[in-house]
Amino acid sequence: MLLASSHCLRIPDSLHVHSASSNAMTQQLQDEFDSSVENAEAWMKAIQERLRINDNTKGPRSALEARLRETEKIRALEPEGSLKMDLILVKADAALRSISEEKKREVLSKLKDIKALWEETAIYITHCHSRIEWVWLHWSEYLKAQNEFYTWIHNMRVTLEPDIELQLGLKEKQWQLSHAQVLQNDVLNQSVLLERLLEEAASLFSRIGDPSVDEDAQKKMRVEYEGIRQEAQNRVKLLETITKEHEQYSASVNQFQSWLNGVTEKLNCCIGGATKTSAEDKLKALKEIAKDIRSGGKKWKHLENQCAEVIQNTSPLGSARLKDELEELRKALEKLKVLSSEEEERLLKIQQSESAYESQARQLEADIQQLRKDLQRLENDLDPGEGEKTEDEFVTLWKKCNATRAALAAEESKIERLKAQLKELLRFSQDVQPHAESVVSAIQQYQSVRSKTSKMSTDTEAQLWRLIQNPLQSFEQWKPSVQMLLETPEPELAHIEAALTESSQFKEKLMTLQLKKDLLNNVLGEEKAESLLQEVAEASKEREILHKSLLQSKSKLQNLMLQHKNFDAGFAPLQKKLSAIKAKLDLEKEPRPDLLGKKTQLQRLQMIQDDLAELAIHMEEVEKLVQSNTTHRHEMNQLSSDSQALKRSLELMIQQSEDHVQKHWAYNDKLSDLQQWISVTRERIGSCQDADGEQNTEGRLEDLERLLAEFPDKEIQLNLVEAHGQLVMENSSPEETAHVQAELDQLRESWKSLKEMATGLLKKWQLSRPVADKKKKRAFVGSRWMSRPAFHLFDVDPNHKQEKMGEGQTASSHLKLLHDFEEWLQGENTKLTKILAGTPSSAEEIKAHQSKLEELQSRVPHGQQLFEDLLHLHPVVGSSEDLEELRYRWMLYKSKLREALSSPSAGSLEETDRFRKERSGGACSFLHRVRRAALPLQLLLLLLLLLAFLLPLAERESHSCTLANNFARSFKLMLRYEGPPPT
Repeated sequence: MLLASSHCLRIPDSLHVHSASSNAMTQQLQDEFDSSVENAEAWMKAIQERLRINDNTKGPRSALEARLRETEKIRALEPEGSLKMDLILVKADAALRSISEEKKREVLSKLKDIKALWEETAIYITHCHSRIEWVWLHWSEYLKAQNEFYTWIHNMRVTLEPDIELQLGLKEKQWQLSHAQVLQNDVLNQSVLLERLLEEAASLFSRIGDPSVDEDAQKKMRVEYEGIRQEAQNRVKLLETITKEHEQYSASVNQFQSWLNGVTEKLNCCIGGATKTSAEDKLKALKEIAKDIRSGGKKWKHLENQCAEVIQNTSPLGSARLKDELEELRKALEKLKVLSSEEEERLLKIQQSESAYESQARQLEADIQQLRKDLQRLENDLDPGEGEKTEDEFVTLWKKCNATRAALAAEESKIERLKAQLKELLRFSQDVQPHAESVVSAIQQYQSVRSKTSKMSTDTEAQLWRLIQNPLQSFEQWKPSVQMLLETPEPELAHIEAALTESSQFKEKLMTLQLKKDLLNNVLGEEKAESLLQEVAEASKEREILHKSLLQSKSKLQNLMLQHKNFDAGFAPLQKKLSAIKAKLDLEKEPRPDLLGKKTQLQRLQMIQDDLAELAIHMEEVEKLVQSNTTHRHEMNQLSSDSQALKRSLELMIQQSEDHVQKHWAYNDKLSDLQQWISVTRERIGSCQDADGEQNTEGRLEDLERLLAEFPDKEIQLNLVEAHGQLVMENSSPEETAHVQAELDQLRESWKSLKEMATGLLKKWQLSRPVADKKKKRAFVGSRWMSRPAFHLFDVDPNHKQEKMGEGQTASSHLKLLHDFEEWLQGENTKLTKILAGTPSSAEEIKAHQSKLEELQSRVPHGQQLFEDLLHLHPVVGSSEDLEELRYRWMLYKSKLREALSSPSAGSLEETDRFRKERSGGACSFLHRVRRAALPLQLLLLLLLLLAFLLPLAERESHSCTLANNFARSFKLMLRYEGPPPT
């Protein structure tokens, strides 16, 4: 019994030791929590006391500024309070894990009280500082507005104090009045601002009680404003009086000028010779004008009196101008008097010369009528008659024209006498235009008859000469056409026969002309007739030579007719076959709807190429028949040229068709690969969703992350497929274009749905990880502090310490692996950058460049293995941000290396790279240009974002919401807001 009893007592002793150690740990945590709460509470009460002392807006500006600086210092201590609260929360969290339920309620109560006290203190800090700052800003804005008001008062007083300046004229006076009215309106408009300023002074006085804004200061501002307003009104009234006086004078001057212009116009009507009134009527009008001029003298005297009054308020230069203007009006009035008297004397002289003019005009009209009768008689004798005339009739008409020409020479003396009589009439002042027109008409009739006679004589001679020379001229015109016909390589037989017929006709005409020798001597004269007969003899000789040449050409042409028939039999089939080939080629120019159609089109084009080669063989056989015939040679050359053009067009179409087929093949292959990968990936993600179990979840998460690591590469492949699709659509029919676009849209939708499915599943698994996983992550975070001495005080249990050390070793291994991979990736990226910086020019440099890139590519699997090892350790040790950044750098390095290998300078220059060259580097080059253009844009966006953050600091005075709320708007209290106004 005693042994059993002593053995039973050992177990409670062990438990008691363990319990005492645990209670000591718990008491230490609770003491630390209580100490931190007491320190924070004392700090908060001290802050509230300082705020209570400074929470006052009364007093001078310097005291208010001191309170504002004190509240700013207190507000700067707010982060310290937040830090104390964070420390309390940490201590509370540690204490709550190891104390009993009763003490937990006590800790939670203290925690609640200290949180409420901190919230009250933070709100008090914000409200106290905002209130004092608002009053300070309000006062600053008021002082600024008050300074602007007194500056305006000073400027207006400087403007209104000088006396009114005398102006040059009416326009300047009106400008001066307008300026004074503008100043008056400015003064009146300033009253609204004055009332607002006084209201703000009263409001500010109620808050601060400073004498600078009391009622005396307000009355002083109002009195100064009233003085400025009264002075501006007096200036405007005086300027209105001066301007109105000058306007009345200007109106009187204008009325006098209008009257003067009217009298001048009446006098000009009497003086001008265009009027049809008689001299007696003009004399009566002149007497009325003289009466008006006498009344104008009184009007001028009235203007002189008005001018004297206006000059008193006008500058010296303006006064001189007014006097000069008045003197010019007086001179114009005197000039009218002189002109009126002179015109009256002139009219008296006109009446005396009218009688002498009428007698001489009657004699001139009689002589004109007699001359017209004689000219009409001569003109009637020159009628040549109608119809065709013979040579004898042309000779008789020519003699009659010579007799009429002699009679017109005798009538020329009468024309000279009529001109002398017209000159005598011109001495008189009457209108001689009708008599001058009669004389001119008679002279024109004389000139007409004389020109008609001369023309008829010239025409008659020309007709006689034309009738005689007609056969020679026709022969000279016919001779070049025959010579050209003889020089033609292959003339037509019908043209040769027609030329022989015309040659026989010319022979008869030339022989007839040689028999008319006597007639030619009588009409043309012996010398001219002899020259004409010599020309006829020479023409006859030339006709004989041409006639013999035509006969020889006719015989040659008949021999060539037989050869022409043989050529036509072989040339026509070639022409038909070439037209058929061209028609087939035109049918193949339309784009095909699919890949099978493009391949079929390529086969048909190759068959057409074989037909064209066979046609060339037949053309060589026909060319042997046209060596001696230039016409057939030209036709054959034209056919050969058409054949060569068709051959070049066919070769170009075959090359384009091969290119289109190759592009379509590339598009189909890449599209099929990407679709297959999407379907396989979708099945793998679906299988991951169907699996169960916690351990299985870890494996699924690793598989899913590996799948997501492939997405950037596949997204590049998606862009390549779209680029290939665009190339296919450019060279396809509308139906095929719509089909390809539908495939691309479906592929893009599949890609989006797969990406959303994968990312959604990843987020779901990350959120639903077991609690044990979270503990592992906390153990990893705690392992970073293993080197500190305080850490060992908490590891009382040896088993727990071993578990912690194991997790720390795992984390240390992960960090080492992460560091090694970063160094390896940085070294590889540096090598790639150096390789890409060089620009190889020769073939050897390109090969060396390619070998270096291939060496880097060979080390990519090793890097991928290192990265996958990091991914395996990622669920145990959480450093997702570092790992995501490393993943992005790794994908970027692989993309740059792949692009460098696929570029024309580094890869092969054959097979599929031909497609990339044709598209200026292909889709990879396109992506490279996109990234290269995106980098400056991203830097620019970052710069704009930085400027947006700095803008409130640089423009606090113009964009702060607290400053924008000045005396022009509401003065209600508000919290501090360092940003643009929300409205």
